[in-house]
Amino acid sequence: MAVQRIVIENCAIATVDADDTEYASGHIVVTDNRIESVGAGKAPDSLENVVRRIDGTGHLATPGLVNTHHHFYQWITRGLATDHNLFNWLVALYPTWARIDEPMAYSAAQGSLAMMARGGVTTAMDHHYVFPKDSGDLSGAIIRAARETGVRFTLARGSMDRSEKDGGLPPDFAVETLDGALAATEATVDEHHDASFDAMTQVAVAPCSPFSVSTELMKQGAELARRKGVRLHTHGSETVEEEQFCKELFGMGPTDYFESTGWLGEDVWMAHCVHMNDSDIAAFARTKTGVAHCPSSNARLAAGIARVPDMLAAGVPVGLGVDGTASNESGELHTELRNALLINRLGAHREAALNARQALRLGTFGGAQVLGRASQIGSLEAGKLADLVLWNLDTLAHASIADPVTALVFGAAAPVTLSLVNGKPVVEDGRLRTVDEDAIARSTRAQAQRLARIAARA
Repeated sequence: MAVQRIVIENCAIATVDADDTEYASGHIVVTDNRIESVGAGKAPDSLENVVRRIDGTGHLATPGLVNTHHHFYQWITRGLATDHNLFNWLVALYPTWARIDEPMAYSAAQGSLAMMARGGVTTAMDHHYVFPKDSGDLSGAIIRAARETGVRFTLARGSMDRSEKDGGLPPDFAVETLDGALAATEATVDEHHDASFDAMTQVAVAPCSPFSVSTELMKQGAELARRKGVRLHTHGSETVEEEQFCKELFGMGPTDYFESTGWLGEDVWMAHCVHMNDSDIAAFARTKTGVAHCPSSNARLAAGIARVPDMLAAGVPVGLGVDGTASNESGELHTELRNALLINRLGAHREAALNARQALRLGTFGGAQVLGRASQIGSLEAGKLADLVLWNLDTLAHASIADPVTALVFGAAAPVTLSLVNGKPVVEDGRLRTVDEDAIARSTRAQAQRLARIAARA
């Protein structure tokens, strides 16, 4: 079968390659699911088998956004516990979350994925760690929703085995046993993980957090991940309360605890990492442990400002995360480009903390690094997978901003004219091509109401 080419031209291009190569007016040629070429000016007229030619005048092309931390199920509990810090928020919501079932998880995943995809996310991830007894195949439902949406996806198969009776935060009925969690995680890896270059679905091992997981689950989870050749993910150093918890329970801070359980390394990434001292950052840099920076969620839960400029200066891989939509109700990643830049400028580095291009790199190549896929996605380069976004900057909101990257990051959220994942259109003219947005809105509303009724009766 002959190759098929898509040509995009006359657009500004930010490649986010190692040299931050940009073109004021350039072209991108996509052949099947790969980027064939990126360059200045128009594409060659001699190209054969061009099935579509797109005029990108007034647009900026970037790599697709990569989300590195999320909890899809929280889509159906948005707008609750809005004035709580992390621990109080978890205590307030765990009893409701522990009643989710397969239809709820599927619908919530649809809503979360649709919102991200229509805003330029081409690679998503979900850290799902709540598995109530007899709730159905939650992992399968989440993966099915991602497949239908058409985005590249990493499922971080989470787990909890430290409940209230053991000094943890989740209620006793909301956790798994140690052996049950490990067996279910391994089964999920065996069934769903694809290690190929152009994989659409991958699986990571992801015990939830130090305050909801036993030390044995952390240690055996790390051993399982490395035996299976998959990545490791968890929450780390999110709040001062977590640091106090670790010191009281384990006699050390979070980073030292993670190192003692085998949870530092280039195959590991942590969500949040807000409360990191110099030695913590040095340990992450030395081991190449990645960080998912979630600025909106950190602000929503009053967790603090992560030291992202210091992490980047030390060589720590950093990407961006939406986090769960019960702590970031917008559910969008493209707004995190702006929020990461602005919130970090409130910290010690002030106006020098991040610039527009650093923020874009966090949301693209940085995310690809954190997910272990930097050789495949995250920049617009020949040979990489054709995951890209064409942002419309020919709007009232962006009309007077001359620099397109500044317009994208500092300005209002830009509409997505085209999003390609694996060379296939997922979004066109601001609407999803793959799923029915209106039907998903109705479904998620119904499942949220159903969950609220079940939780109220419990």
